[in-house]
Amino acid sequence: MSSCRGEKLAGGLRVASSFPLCQPAGEPSRGKMRSSCVLLTALVALAAYYVYIPLPGSVSDPWKLMLLDATFRGAQQVSNLIHYLGLSHHLLALNFIIVSFGKKSAWSSARVKVTDTDFDGVEVRVFEGPPKPEEPLKRSVVYIHGGGWALASANGLLLWLALGEIYRLVPKVYFPEQIHDVVRATKYFLKPEVLQKYMVDPGRICISGDSAGGNLAAALGQQFTQDASLKNKLKLQALIYPVLQALDFNTPSYQQNVNTPILPRYVMVKYWVDYFKGNYDFVQAMIVNNHTSLDVEEAAAVRARLNWTSLLPASFTKNYKPVVQTTGNARIVQELPQLLDARSAPLIADQAVLQLLPKTYILTCEHDVLRDDGIMYAKRLESAGVEVTLDHFEDGFHGCMIFTSWPTNFSVGIRTRNSYIKWLDQNL
Repeated sequence: MSSCRGEKLAGGLRVASSFPLCQPAGEPSRGKMRSSCVLLTALVALAAYYVYIPLPGSVSDPWKLMLLDATFRGAQQVSNLIHYLGLSHHLLALNFIIVSFGKKSAWSSARVKVTDTDFDGVEVRVFEGPPKPEEPLKRSVVYIHGGGWALASANGLLLWLALGEIYRLVPKVYFPEQIHDVVRATKYFLKPEVLQKYMVDPGRICISGDSAGGNLAAALGQQFTQDASLKNKLKLQALIYPVLQALDFNTPSYQQNVNTPILPRYVMVKYWVDYFKGNYDFVQAMIVNNHTSLDVEEAAAVRARLNWTSLLPASFTKNYKPVVQTTGNARIVQELPQLLDARSAPLIADQAVLQLLPKTYILTCEHDVLRDDGIMYAKRLESAGVEVTLDHFEDGFHGCMIFTSWPTNFSVGIRTRNSYIKWLDQNL
């Protein structure tokens, strides 16, 4: 069949125009289909371009990691746009997105009882496993979540008794308020009457945390060793890819993983600046270590404690060179003296403090800017006489241990979680 356009004459007759206006009826639809295919192909190509990033062959589940990273980047870009439009702080917006999709409500099961409560004004989530006849008192882990001191998380591990601390976040509060929160809540938990309420053995308590939570756990551990008022001491500390210093952003792992998911170097530096309520103009200078240049006298005392050429084995230093600027920006440390505070950077603590710490577990991942923070801390602790287990995963990436459930389940996430729990089971 064909359709023709023509000129209408008197009597309702139509005659064809002098130029061809007739074509098969299917032509317009085929043209639209071709246009749709071209558009779809372009969209797919753009999506692939956005998702694809070059990754080392040794990283766990690379395509799944690309998709996860693209999701995170998308959420960050949306939150940055919201910030730019003046609608909300970018961290509040990002936190809202993450909480909307990821935060789980307290939900108990036959295996574990979950309760949301507060300890001395600090939100906590208590995970209680079933009692064991052979263990009338439970072992306990005080777990501090990660998220750059700014993003909420309430994920729990099915342990004997896990206490998940949900400290106040940036930008509502800044350093050192997060530390005050975890110290206050943990001290409350260590009270004899609270331990008795939860049937916890006071001699079998571990402090633990991941990423920024590992930072807070390490700071808390150091403070507790110096607190003579504490009757109950921590038996263990377990740090999962902890962030431990902000003075050298050019360690081999920072150089190697500068753009690796889930935590590129630029993002980690911004988290530090946000934590200290600093100026974003400092970010680029800090990335090239201008804040700890040789002319910054305030940093001189701690440089030896961050000398990765002596603290890291050759298998990690490889051919990387230290980045030490002769002249830099002394104003950064002057405006952000928190950079040199051991409460924010536990790696630079005095040896006398480190030697008082309990038996320690540190988990690190090869594809993580924070890898060397954990390895250097393990070396410093060993030198101070502390028994340390360094658990390194060659195919691991930052944050992998929380990705154990479909659709964001990674093989290395399951293995890191199991390795961590196994160590706790054997030592706590």
